[in-house]
Amino acid sequence: MLTDFDEMPAIKLGEYTLTFELDPLGPVGQGVAERELRETPERQKKATEELRTLLKEEKDLVLPLDNDGWLIRFLRPCKYYPESARDLVKNYYGFKVKHKELYCGLVPSKEANIFKHNIITVFPNRDQLGRRILLLELGKRWKHKEVNLDEVFKGCVLFMEAAMVEPETQVNGAVVIFDMDGLSLGQTWQFTPPFAKRIVDWLQESVPLRVKGIHIINQPKLFNIVFALFKPFLKEKLRNRIYFHGSDRDSLHNHISPKCLPPAYGGTIEMTRVTGDQWYQLLLKCDQEFRAINSYGYKEVISN
Repeated sequence: MLTDFDEMPAIKLGEYTLTFELDPLGPVGQGVAERELRETPERQKKATEELRTLLKEEKDLVLPLDNDGWLIRFLRPCKYYPESARDLVKNYYGFKVKHKELYCGLVPSKEANIFKHNIITVFPNRDQLGRRILLLELGKRWKHKEVNLDEVFKGCVLFMEAAMVEPETQVNGAVVIFDMDGLSLGQTWQFTPPFAKRIVDWLQESVPLRVKGIHIINQPKLFNIVFALFKPFLKEKLRNRIYFHGSDRDSLHNHISPKCLPPAYGGTIEMTRVTGDQWYQLLLKCDQEFRAINSYGYKEVISN
């Protein structure tokens, strides 16, 4: 992380504890990192120094270059190619410049509304491959007149920023489930081509996180209208990671084990749903971390 905590923020939920998992990679994670990301101690040290040198040349950027953990966040999704990681850093902060109206002062304490509506949550457990599971319910749970899509986007950004600090998530990545049960025509009209392009650009070019799968479930026919807005902007890599399951739970289980899902999704794990407010209470404890995140980037943005 970028700030020091006397005690790591955590919330106890039955047998689970919600917190940021900052422990070093275990044996399984180390194996994945070596096989899929070319990670070895020697390569990590060399690539970190090379990336630090490359970023020192970016005079318009203010960056925590003395923080090796921060540099590794960008090296891992780029498989330790320093030039690619440098470009990802520039894309990450360039996206914040392009959409500064959304990112300016973005901290959990200013985004209570999206969490109050309980349409975004992260499962307290990981899936069978160690990936974080993010759930968005943009159908019957979503009161679109009370929470808009920009708020949904900012809620996702806060979750992604939190996930980025976890070594296991950096290596294993994350999967996203969109539960579209009950999507209405009025909700469908909230989606626009500019919003679709922003989301796709963010996922494809700007997020230093391995998004391993996007799973659409319980979608009505109306969802075809929504997806048609996103489709023109999708590159092959991301397009091939989007799966449509409808109500077919076996199809979903081909990608996410039922042992990692609650009964609502055909799973067998009995767990208390983490509410939006519970996540909000955890993220609130990390407001100072998000303020530190906002203190870096292109000078034209952070100086405003």
